[in-house]
Amino acid sequence: MAASLGVLEEKTSKNILFCKILVVGAGGIGCELLKNLVLTGFQDLVVIDLDTIDVSNLNRQFLFRKEHVGKSKAQVAKASALTFNPNAKIVAHHDSIMSPDYGVDFFRKFDMVMNALDNRAARNHVNRMCLAADIPLIESGTAGYLGQVTVIKKSLTECYECQPKPPQKTFPGCTIRNTPSEPIHCVVWAKHLFNQLFGEEDPDQDVSPDTEDPELTAEAGQTALDQKEKANTAGGIERKSTRAWAMETGYNAKKIFNKLFRDDIKYLLSMETLWKKRRPPVPLDFDNLPHTESAESSSMMRDQRIWSMKECATVFSDCLAGLKEEFAKQGENGMLIWDKDDELAMDFVACTANIRCHIFGINQKTRFDIKSMAGNIIPAIATTNAIIAALIVMEGLKILNGKIEECKQIYLNRQPNPRKKLLIPCALDKPSPKCYVCSSKPEVTVVLNTGKITIKTLEDKILKSALGMVAPDVEIDDGKGTILISSEEGETEENNDKFLSEFHIGNGSILKCDDFLQSYELKVIIAHADKLEEDKEFDVVGDLSELQAKPQEEKSADQNGATTDHQDEEDDLMVVEDIDVVKTGTKRKADQDIEEIKAKRTKTSSEENDDIVVL
Repeated sequence: MAASLGVLEEKTSKNILFCKILVVGAGGIGCELLKNLVLTGFQDLVVIDLDTIDVSNLNRQFLFRKEHVGKSKAQVAKASALTFNPNAKIVAHHDSIMSPDYGVDFFRKFDMVMNALDNRAARNHVNRMCLAADIPLIESGTAGYLGQVTVIKKSLTECYECQPKPPQKTFPGCTIRNTPSEPIHCVVWAKHLFNQLFGEEDPDQDVSPDTEDPELTAEAGQTALDQKEKANTAGGIERKSTRAWAMETGYNAKKIFNKLFRDDIKYLLSMETLWKKRRPPVPLDFDNLPHTESAESSSMMRDQRIWSMKECATVFSDCLAGLKEEFAKQGENGMLIWDKDDELAMDFVACTANIRCHIFGINQKTRFDIKSMAGNIIPAIATTNAIIAALIVMEGLKILNGKIEECKQIYLNRQPNPRKKLLIPCALDKPSPKCYVCSSKPEVTVVLNTGKITIKTLEDKILKSALGMVAPDVEIDDGKGTILISSEEGETEENNDKFLSEFHIGNGSILKCDDFLQSYELKVIIAHADKLEEDKEFDVVGDLSELQAKPQEEKSADQNGATTDHQDEEDDLMVVEDIDVVKTGTKRKADQDIEEIKAKRTKTSSEENDDIVVL
């Protein structure tokens, strides 16, 4: 220990011994970071991570071994890090950093926080907690060969949310349900099917043909709708949900297969308008499957070869049987959660996605490729994690020495720039005066139709998902203090299904939102619009003038209008439904490489797994 501190100045050595650091995340960057901290001499550490160790983590998260699979990342990382420095005091929490147990008072115990996270929601939350506690935060992320580190300090630098992040990648429902043209469309459909049969049923994830496809003419659409109504009511039988019907069949593989891949496809073919300029789909029958080739080579792993249609049908049958048993164990109101690392769930998505690809003439993918798409996985580079973790500690040492003004935002490039540099340091930016998180008067305008947005949608999709709040309390700023949403369970549940207009909320109405856990208050200004562009439910903007001047972003679209640009994700073979990559926005033009990195940031796709580049 003395030797490791001997290379540092006396002041720095003392600061290291007595400072207290919170490390959030014990994955790819987190493992490297903990090792670096204890070897540098830091002795008072707290690490928090909600995840358990998976086999796929072992190729880069070097604190873990095969015998640790299934155990807490935080607990195992602590034990492994102590072997490097037994004098260190490490407290490990197998928990979510967004738990109410870790409020502002908890954060104030630390001299700084170091993020090694994997999703936007947690990053937003830690950012707000550090602002509320007024302590420095070192944010980091990696994506393949690219990496980034930056320092965030209240009133001194821009916060994590000063720059808007690219929205999560989505596809129009009509593309997913009617006219898929890419493998990803079929993968999304397959995940929706899993939820319809075994998970949380969501009307926005219907897998049946969409009769309201905008490509259909009024006449064609009405004809299809009439046919559908006739089929649904024939013999006095009312339309049932996919799950209810499947349960009545006893999850019979043949009946479900023929319904999804034969009958529904035939129904799609009746929408002739859709196939005037496209290759029409070809229905499949369970008892008459085509003899497609399968790479049965003994040298190829099951995950690495394309499955034949007969193999897909066999896997489909086996998965239905297995998932039926798992579903039954959940009880009457239980459900299954799709997980890329659950073999049955992953096999189900792989086979159904490939069957649908075959039907629509789309190139089939291996199970390995489908797992990458379904889980938003990108390859992780262990050396990238190591470099970024080292940079985090270097910036932390500057902060400990009282030289935070010397801290930099550092980008790791894939290739050296003309001056043969892989690491590109930039001066930290000042806080944005328009930021609705760190400005002195945080406020934001939300454009929506008050007659169509419910209180529940306001809470879940706008306040929690879009604006990053965890447990908001909301009242109308109308002089009466009408409570719309309470963070106390059960207090305002009767409001959930009511529309905003029922509370006389209209254009210009102001909502006062308070998140006690984050010590965060936000004024939300409502701007009513009968209809939003691109059929959005709502749009979050800085202010109305910004909305009016907002330039149209260029998007590449397939023939159905689906956005096809992919959002790259995090580090660490991870699942990320929500993806961030370095912040957009114009940065200094001192170096072409910086601009190149920034351009790549905009190609993003959180909710889940290791160290993503997000600043």
